[in-house]
Amino acid sequence: MKEEIHEKLIALTEEELKIINGDTTVNMSIYSDDEKFIIDSNKLLPKGELIDIRKHTRFIDFPKHKHNYIEFNYVYQGNFTQIIDGKKITLEKGELIFLNQYITHEIVKSGEEDIIINFIVRPEFFDYIISLLDKENIISKFLLTTLYTDYNEGEYLYFKVSQRKDIQILLEKIIMEIYEPSIMSKATIKLLVGLLLVELIKNSQDIEIYSVDNYEKMMIIQTLKYIDEFYNKATLVELSEKLKQPDYKLSKLIKKHTGMTFKELLQERKLSRAVELIKSTNYSVIEIIELVGYENPTYFYKIFKNKFGITPREYKLDLQ
Repeated sequence: MKEEIHEKLIALTEEELKIINGDTTVNMSIYSDDEKFIIDSNKLLPKGELIDIRKHTRFIDFPKHKHNYIEFNYVYQGNFTQIIDGKKITLEKGELIFLNQYITHEIVKSGEEDIIINFIVRPEFFDYIISLLDKENIISKFLLTTLYTDYNEGEYLYFKVSQRKDIQILLEKIIMEIYEPSIMSKATIKLLVGLLLVELIKNSQDIEIYSVDNYEKMMIIQTLKYIDEFYNKATLVELSEKLKQPDYKLSKLIKKHTGMTFKELLQERKLSRAVELIKSTNYSVIEIIELVGYENPTYFYKIFKNKFGITPREYKLDLQ
């Protein structure tokens, strides 16, 4: 790690100085306006950004809380103890844990030598990355369920990879790119995170998993995989045949676990894919409408504007 970045990581923050000087309670307003202490990404991420890092505040216990984003905790040095659903876990230097939005955890007070980097990631950051990964692996399944924020089962993936130098190098590169952004930082970070996920998948023997691994969850995972792969022609009838489930039963299951209907899930995926194509290709809006599986441009314009507040053409112009 570059010396100047290392110095920033070990330096005392304003919040830590207040704690050392006698402030013995967590300043909730920094993290959340919610009475239930759901930490808000809007409080921690710069406007419009999908990923950022924040050094964990030392010298104080953090009470039970959740997040409305995906969090990675990386132990840069020292160790890091948290209690997840009543289970105490201590991460050592070089280890990493992924937490979805619905995990409840509390954090044991860290000492001065314990430097933990919290990666704050909005779920939509993974919209593109997930399409590049093999769907039949632990990380893809974790991301597929957590991309849909109404799937409310707590899950974590604990990576015991302190001895994997290639993974440590990738994590340090991501931290440096965020601390010292360049013109191509957004693309670089996405590439580096994608490479990190690939390396973690290759070392699945080093992963400890906590999840509600039941039949209904597997049905939802299969549904999300199907929509992700076949969004431009997907139908509930075809899915029910693939899963050998009556469509009415599958509909209830999808609504129960995601808070959305099959049609709404499909529309969300089509719109996210349309945005990817607008950002990364020179296709015309009409071509994009066809590629994502809509036949009626008027209807597509309507739902696009309802979601983003502007038309596809205005969205494209804003990028220029």
